[in-house]
Amino acid sequence: MKPPLDILLCAPRGFCAGVVRAIDAVDRALALHGAPVYVRHEIVHNKYVVESLKRRGAVFVSELSEVPDATRPVILSAHGVAKSVPAEADRRRLLTIDATCPLVTKVHREAEVHHKRGRHVLLVGHAGHPEVVGTLGQLPPGAITLIETLEDVAKLAVDGDRPLAFITQTTLSVDDTKVIVEALRARFPAIVGPHREDICYATTNRQEAVKRVAPQVDGLIVVGSPNSSNSQRLREVAERAGCKTARLMLRASEIDWELFGAIRRLGVTAGASAPEVLVEEIIDAFAERYEITVDTVTTADESVFFPLPRELRGEAAPTPSE
Repeated sequence: MKPPLDILLCAPRGFCAGVVRAIDAVDRALALHGAPVYVRHEIVHNKYVVESLKRRGAVFVSELSEVPDATRPVILSAHGVAKSVPAEADRRRLLTIDATCPLVTKVHREAEVHHKRGRHVLLVGHAGHPEVVGTLGQLPPGAITLIETLEDVAKLAVDGDRPLAFITQTTLSVDDTKVIVEALRARFPAIVGPHREDICYATTNRQEAVKRVAPQVDGLIVVGSPNSSNSQRLREVAERAGCKTARLMLRASEIDWELFGAIRRLGVTAGASAPEVLVEEIIDAFAERYEITVDTVTTADESVFFPLPRELRGEAAPTPSE
């Protein structure tokens, strides 16, 4: 007889509107243009999604220089890119389709507005993340300073007469970012911030659901890829909220049964780039070993929708000369 296991399923979880838009953009481009369709960098940070798109004819490249055929569409990932990337695409006369999440584009526009108004921009984020690389590349070198930690705030050297503004990466920990922003405001009382939070609705909602579930369970699984910032933050949030065993994993094959073999209550969530089929795979793996009951813990309802990029909305496929 299988032992009982209660599973608390976090909601919201999984795909956000920006991820849905980016994946749909690749699918639509394949339908309009046929294969291959080139994608610069991972369209979203999820290996399962990337591999499934590869099977349908998407070819992922690191740089535009790797695109061998200028007549084929090239899609820019949801994380956003530096201005030098579309400029290079224009020089090479590539048919580019920008799948940048509109909420990332909002941050880019904020950076530009601050720069035009003479402010030095502080970007709260993680060095090397594609979104951060793209945001840094919106302005001339030296116009943005990256802030990763409270120590960075303390040691920041700025011109005393130069006005300051801050923006943030969209997939950060809400709580960590709040602490850094408070430190920035304490040190620079006149600093200008965004009219609305830069951390996106999906990141915020998924973290709130984890905060609700984590204290109630013996272990929590975040379904997602290791290079997914929002997924890593969910794991950290779970640990801080009181769950001693919180793990990030992509597939059921990664479950550590020594670690999860004696639990009686399990929390499950998914990062914003993780498809629901992988959540179901994880639950099915536990169902083989346990007599499970599944309850959903909902903290917010999401109805956000972003339309496809303009180039993909019509019935006819555009050509590079259009």
